Amino acid sequence: MDITDIPDGTEAAMRKFTTADLNRHVGEVTDAAMRGPVYITHHRKPRFVLMAIEDFERMRSQDDHRQEFTIDRMPADIEEGLLALADSYEQNGGQND
Repeated sequence: MDITDIPDGTEAAMRKFTTADLNRHVGEVTDAAMRGPVYITHHRKPRFVLMAIEDFERMRSQDDHRQEFTIDRMPADIEEGLLALADSYEQNGGQND
């Protein structure tokens, strides 16, 4: 079974398994994913990441800073930025900077 570490720029390296490893050793691969996210490679290229649902939910809640609002409830700073962008666009004859 091809198991190596791939440095990912964080404190811990992610483990790597092939799709064949996943098919033959699903228990070992899912056990590793419970300890931390793992790469699943296909034809020697990373194609998937397998992780525990708790890690995924934590990641989603930390990374999702999107907001939604309607034009009539738009925050003032965003409205000002959009108006400035529209003015710049108009002054440049519709050309991007």
